[in-house]
Amino acid sequence: MSRIRVRKPGAPDRCATRPGTVRPNESGQVGGIEAVAFGMLVLVLGVLIIANAWGVIDAKEAASEAAREAARTFATAPVATGAQADALARQAALDTAQELGWSSRGVTVRRTEGAFVRCSLVTYEVSIRVPVSRLPWIRSNVSAFRATASHSETVDPYRSAVPGPGAAVCTPASP
Repeated sequence: MSRIRVRKPGAPDRCATRPGTVRPNESGQVGGIEAVAFGMLVLVLGVLIIANAWGVIDAKEAASEAAREAARTFATAPVATGAQADALARQAALDTAQELGWSSRGVTVRRTEGAFVRCSLVTYEVSIRVPVSRLPWIRSNVSAFRATASHSETVDPYRSAVPGPGAAVCTPASP
């Protein structure tokens, strides 16, 4: 059992400094300097994560615009065959992605639906490869994300040089 000592009123404090001695103070000490280094580390990691996320958002926007251009180009192509219209649409998508800063090497364009016939609903899908920022202390098997977007357009019913009977009346697809 331990004893608790209680100081009597008026008794000298044993922990107090003696008269004439100087108690050491803490002036000149920099508290929290390690927090600056830790804060910089967190800032750098945060910037890398946000930059990577922004790259994915930017690629998704570029894929959306490229798919829209491909579908519109196909639907309004001034050509006589579906193969020519498809080639123009693919080139339009690649040009759009390149204008937005994405190399055509990582861009995939494909027609998922439709034909070069009046009132046909044509859909193009564009996929852009987004490289991942690698950090040495974070292990991951992911080397790239794919941002994918699609867009649909109806081939103009009043166009000339498009296969099919004269000017067609497009009817909406029933559910």
